[in-house]
Amino acid sequence: MRLLQPRGHSSKRYRRKVESRREQVVRNWPAVILGVAAVVLIPWAIALGQTLPSRHVADHWDAAWTGFDVILAISLLATTYSSLKRRDLVRGLAAVSGTLLLCDAWFDVLTSSTGTDLEIAILLAVFGELPLALICFLLAIGTTGSLTRANAKLVVRRFRLL
Repeated sequence: MRLLQPRGHSSKRYRRKVESRREQVVRNWPAVILGVAAVVLIPWAIALGQTLPSRHVADHWDAAWTGFDVILAISLLATTYSSLKRRDLVRGLAAVSGTLLLCDAWFDVLTSSTGTDLEIAILLAVFGELPLALICFLLAIGTTGSLTRANAKLVVRRFRLL
């Protein structure tokens, strides 16, 4: 690590640290690992898409969905509690809850049979899970309080909907 000092300043107060590339990688090792995992996941997903059958029977289907819904409920309760009592935790928990809600909507719609089951899954996603996920993501990015007209415009800009 080197110290840089702006020209004309001899005081130690103006010195700043300049990290080498290796020091940045060592300091940001979680980001490096996640980046590598994301890059490896792309060809893996392509391979799965080409090799997996479009239909598969699972032995523990009921346990998988029940467990997921219990985890989702616990996450939503933790987000609610943190929103009321532990503001320092709300952003992370809200991001987790929003992500779980998106996953729930995705898999509910894609694993539903055609007909009434699919219609119900779509209605639940559009009017239940997706709006709740939006609320969670608003909490996660720090847009809280009442959604006044000015605040709503800020939300729209943040999500780049317009």
